Parts: sequence; C-alpha cells; structure tokens
Amino acid sequence: MNEIILKRRSIRKFTSRKIEKPLLEEIIKAGMYAPSAVNKQPWHFLVIDDHEAFSKIIEIHPNAYMLKTASHAILVCGDLHKQHADGFWLTDCGAATQNILLEAKSQGIGSCWIGMFPRKERMAVVKKLFQLPEHIEPFSLIALGYADEEKDTPDRFDPTKIFYNQWGTAF
Repeated sequence: MNEIILKRRSIRKFTSRKIEKPLLEEIIKAGMYAPSAVNKQPWHFLVIDDHEAFSKIIEIHPNAYMLKTASHAILVCGDLHKQHADGFWLTDCGAATQNILLEAKSQGIGSCWIGMFPRKERMAVVKKLFQLPEHIEPFSLIALGYADEEKDTPDRFDPTKIFYNQWGTAF
C-alpha cells in the first residue's frame, strides 16, 4: 500500500514557514484530478492566507484552532449549478478534499481537514466572509503548513468490517 495513504495524519501545529505558490498550485491540481459524478467537476478552491479571516473562522468553529499557525488554507466549495444531480457535489468535493490531503503529505506539507458541511451556521459565516455566490457552498476547509509535530501511524485495518458477497459473510 502507498506509504502516503498510511502516513497521512491530521496536523494541527505548523511552523512559521510559508508555503510557496507553485507548491500550493500542485496541491490544488491534485484536487482537480479527483473523480466526480459524470465528470462534472463541481468544485472550486479558495486559497486563503489572511490571518484575520482565520481568526473569524476560529471564533465560530470550535475545531479550527490550527488555523492560528497555518500558512494557508484551502476552502473546497461545491457548485450547485455544475453537480450531476442533487447532492452529488458532496461526494465529489469529498474526493477532491482527500486528494488535496494526500498530495499535501506527498509534498511534505502538513494538513488538517476542518469540516464545514453539514453545519449550516459555519457554512453561512464562511459563505458571507468570503462573499461566495448563492450557488456555491462551502464543503471543507483544509489547513496547510509545514508540520511542527509528528504523529505515529495507527493500525486501522479491521478485517471484521469486510464481508464477502453478502453482509455477515467473512471475507
């Protein structure tokens, strides 16, 4: 199995070193290569390095404290006009978010997925803060930076969660 998948962890402490723009572009490019329903690609990415905006997000999101030291964040948004059918933007943006997290790790950048959807109050504040159009919905916010912490890789493989041909039949 790919080491990047196994070693990716949520990083919540970052150094003061800024991520370079070409590296950010590569990380976002990975998000754009995620699968999407009928290849509609209903995502948009807002790159943020405004620490005043980070402070406002921290005020309304109890789990966004890692933005205090983040170099950047990427707001992954879904375009309701471009999704294949109602609700598909969610899985599409989830796939894009995961690609971004994995690419960040492969480039030596720490990351942490900060949930937005389905918390309407968080989504509304972020939508207003960044002046998102009506048809654009915030899905996730990804804190990025050079890691200032290391985390072990836990053993998450659980064969009891795998079935063969029908529910309840062990693999």
